[in-house]
Amino acid sequence: MNNRKTLKLAAVIDGPGWNFSSWRHPAMPADAGENIDFFIRQAQLAEQAKFETLFLYDVSHIGPGNIPYYLSMFEGGTLMSALAMKTERIGLSLTASTSYTDPYNLARQVLSLDKLSKGRASLNAITSNPGGMVNFSRGHLGKADQYPMHEEFLEILLGLWDTYEDDAFPRDKESGVFLNPRKMHPVNYRGQYFSVDGPLNISRSVQGRPVLYMAGSSPTFVDLATSYTDGVFMAGSTFEETLSLANALTEKLLEKGRRPDDFLRAISQNPIVGRTDAEAYQKYREILALGPYSHTPVPLFMGSAERVATEIQRWHEAGAIDLFMVRQDHPHGLRDFIELVVPILQERGLFHTEYEAETLRGNLGLPKPTFRTI
Repeated sequence: MNNRKTLKLAAVIDGPGWNFSSWRHPAMPADAGENIDFFIRQAQLAEQAKFETLFLYDVSHIGPGNIPYYLSMFEGGTLMSALAMKTERIGLSLTASTSYTDPYNLARQVLSLDKLSKGRASLNAITSNPGGMVNFSRGHLGKADQYPMHEEFLEILLGLWDTYEDDAFPRDKESGVFLNPRKMHPVNYRGQYFSVDGPLNISRSVQGRPVLYMAGSSPTFVDLATSYTDGVFMAGSTFEETLSLANALTEKLLEKGRRPDDFLRAISQNPIVGRTDAEAYQKYREILALGPYSHTPVPLFMGSAERVATEIQRWHEAGAIDLFMVRQDHPHGLRDFIELVVPILQERGLFHTEYEAETLRGNLGLPKPTFRTI
């Protein structure tokens, strides 16, 4: 074990799976994308295993070729708010597109989730395909607008989350002082895409701000992510590609005076695990036998628990990843990973055995951000 921070784990709870066929498996509820009991079981299973966070992908429009999950699924903020009431320590991460909403709405939604969960919320803020913008009265915008619009959105989002200083609300019944107005800071932002006065009508998070992520790989993405976010989701197509992007992020963080240890590099994978390689391949064949499996090739992390744990360790110790996101394509994928792989990671000192903090930031090893105004 080297001196890097311990590996962090996330459970991607994407209903029947990120492929065309898993919903047909006898062990998978066909309505998993809209089945709250299924999501609760998945969330509590991950929390019992001490995963740092749950994670939810999302789409805001559908079209030809969508996987079944994207055709019938809960809205992320609603689902995560429900799961906040059924869990106690695990983080709650939703995905939302800055192309399809306004900063004030999303700032309030995510900070409300953070309050409901007592400091466990995070947001994956992404850009989206311009084709879906016609659903949101933004059909006049094109691809060239995405990153400039995204940057404005992130600037406003962070400003709104820092509307109030930590001690802005005395709520002193004896003196009659509910709010110290000198510690309230409107945004007063005027940009090309958004105009937002603020202030937001909810106090600052106990973790400073909800954890903020982006997803991508381009040079513009690297620049924006290292300026505004706490971490990124990378494609993870190969070890070499992922390590190269992780190193580029580290270089940019150092260039901007940020500590690389205070930033998370994550990949989402669908490990299919067995007690032996043969058992794992049999589970993969079960999915193939159900029908088309065109979204996912042979998983990068497939085989015996020892093999999968060793491969995860290689990626982590090389500095390619800090957070490993377990996506479930086999109906028992998350359970198998927890029962077979997690104990090995714990025995090797790679993964913790208990939550170390009350907030998501604390459990991810991220510092509480200082108050900022824009």
